[in-house]
Amino acid sequence: MAAHEHVAILDLGSQYTQLIARRTRELGVYSEILSHKTTAEELKKRPGIKGVILSGGPASVYWKDSPRVDEKVFSCGLPVLGICYGMQLAANALGGKVIPGEKREFGHATIDIRHEDVLLAGLARSLSENPDALRVWMSHGDKVAGLPADKFDTLATTPNCEYAAVKHKNLSFWGVQFHPEVRHTSSGMLVLKNFLFNACGCRGDWQMSGFIDEQCDKIRNQVGKGHVICGLSGGVDSSVVAALIAKAIPGQLTCIMVDNGLLRSGEVEGVRKAFEGHFKVKLVVADAAKRFLDKLAGITDPDEKRKIIGEIFIRVFEAEARKVKGADFLAQGTLYPDVIESVAAHGGPTAMIKRHHNVGGLPEDMKFELVEPLRYLFKDEVREVGREIGLPEHLVWRQPFPGPGLAVRCLGDITEEKLSLLRRADVIVQEEVEKAGMTRRLWQAFAVLLPVKSIGVMGDERTHEFTCALRAVESVDGMTADWARLDYDLLRNISNRIINEVRGFNRVVYDISSKPPATIEWE
Repeated sequence: MAAHEHVAILDLGSQYTQLIARRTRELGVYSEILSHKTTAEELKKRPGIKGVILSGGPASVYWKDSPRVDEKVFSCGLPVLGICYGMQLAANALGGKVIPGEKREFGHATIDIRHEDVLLAGLARSLSENPDALRVWMSHGDKVAGLPADKFDTLATTPNCEYAAVKHKNLSFWGVQFHPEVRHTSSGMLVLKNFLFNACGCRGDWQMSGFIDEQCDKIRNQVGKGHVICGLSGGVDSSVVAALIAKAIPGQLTCIMVDNGLLRSGEVEGVRKAFEGHFKVKLVVADAAKRFLDKLAGITDPDEKRKIIGEIFIRVFEAEARKVKGADFLAQGTLYPDVIESVAAHGGPTAMIKRHHNVGGLPEDMKFELVEPLRYLFKDEVREVGREIGLPEHLVWRQPFPGPGLAVRCLGDITEEKLSLLRRADVIVQEEVEKAGMTRRLWQAFAVLLPVKSIGVMGDERTHEFTCALRAVESVDGMTADWARLDYDLLRNISNRIINEVRGFNRVVYDISSKPPATIEWE
């Protein structure tokens, strides 16, 4: 992938690092997140590299163990953009000083442009069309206290921030204290576009059609005459993976669906109909529900659940794979957000959020070589690949479903009784959302079983039953999400049906948390 014209993003610990990557790709420039320890020499050796972005981060530059970058990055000839902590790190290295701010600055601020340069070009002109063009999103407690005037130009300020945007006079370095990658910064995409095209000289050669051809070639080179096992869940990720492999090496693919007892209602039948009919590839359904549920009995820790599911998943695959001659490769629908959320990204200081069974839950003695053609894509990019490759619309637009299935929507210990309640509630959610014409608008909508019982009254009798939480979010790529402002009538219909039709729930609540600070799934 690095052979593409691209920018490298050095991860300094921000949970928004992945958003920087996503936004640059939206502008047609491929980006990749690398460790902050990547040296200037290593960066310059990357074919097609056009620039470097330093992410934000939670540390302070004056801490003893705060993450640093090779200072030669600033003089290596590549344009560099520092964002928030990335700007402070550069200022500290290039003659400035960083101190704790008298006032923290979190939330919206309005910048005052002193000098546009190439980075802020067009922002002032856009005010006539967008009154909020100069509104930016700040998230910092430290501040740059002083920059040598003979080395830096101040491009923008705010009432609380003397250096909201700066440019080095002699080096190709720009810095912004605000976050252009988040949607709250009204002209953030214009700032990033200016950096990519004005400062870095990018053309924008990142297209899905080219990606498909590249990945097909890569699959052929990796697999050769071997055989690939592909896990199908019925979701868009595994569907696209199967389609790519079937296109690249027809006749060398066996698809396996593991029924882990944690699937949605009618899932197995739906997958069999879609894939045996559409892909014309061999599909094996492995019934392992009892094995999974027995192992999960009494387990309440979310990370332990994911680890158990990942390990059994691979063991079931191994058993089925032994029946397939020459099966040395395992294809997975691992996406970039899975990688970023599961580990400290690429050796960077970003905190692990949760374990994804495709990434962090695999046993060390796994016998397959992994084929992961979507590993560096975001969800909306995967959908674009699906459209390009000719997948049916209902598969392309199917809502994401977690690899561990209902295990992460059934909080606390897992029993067949709870899973049955959850499935029936989820069917009602899907039916009502579709009836309201909301399916395309919502990124995900689902039911969650909470491990608490409350008192209710039905037919003059006391009830003591579970609580069902509804979760519905809107998102572009799954990296950030906002809770959906559903119509009250829709919420009422869902609540009434769940309470009346699913014996075991007597209370329904609606989750109005955004991501961040919450995640989309509850576990």
